[in-house]
Amino acid sequence: MSEHPQIPHSVKQDPFSKPLVLGPSSQEFLDLAEESVDASQFPGTFYHEVGGREVFAQLTKNFYASVAEDQDFRAMYPEKDLHPAQVRLQLFLEQYWGGPTTYSEHRGHPRLRMRHGSFTVNSHYRDVWLGHMNKAIDQLELPPLQAETLRDYFERAAHSMLNTPD
Repeated sequence: MSEHPQIPHSVKQDPFSKPLVLGPSSQEFLDLAEESVDASQFPGTFYHEVGGREVFAQLTKNFYASVAEDQDFRAMYPEKDLHPAQVRLQLFLEQYWGGPTTYSEHRGHPRLRMRHGSFTVNSHYRDVWLGHMNKAIDQLELPPLQAETLRDYFERAAHSMLNTPD
């Protein structure tokens, strides 16, 4: 795995801009998600346990493929191409579960609620989002405990994103 330099503290970019990339260009950021990562470099983590980058890349590809087929829900995504969103989610999840810290190195603190604040997230859209994510998890055919660990996290995260009453 190639090393990526840390972002100097002197960088004065707004970490909340979309689609902000600190450091490499947007294409270089997207390419980082394709680099090979040895999951054994992250022993004792869920990231390592489930199989590392390949599993999180497949999970997010499955998720966005499902979203792309849902015209109503797809309309919530402003980008024409869902691939950048897929990469951002992949790299975030890899970091969250103990893998490489590429996400924060290039996008700053995740600040999930703030980054999703401009989207209407009511119980309907939360449930639709969870439906797509649960379908994506099912397609991975993980051992039951690993699948349930992911489901539990996504359930809690989706509930925390609610920002609009029904």
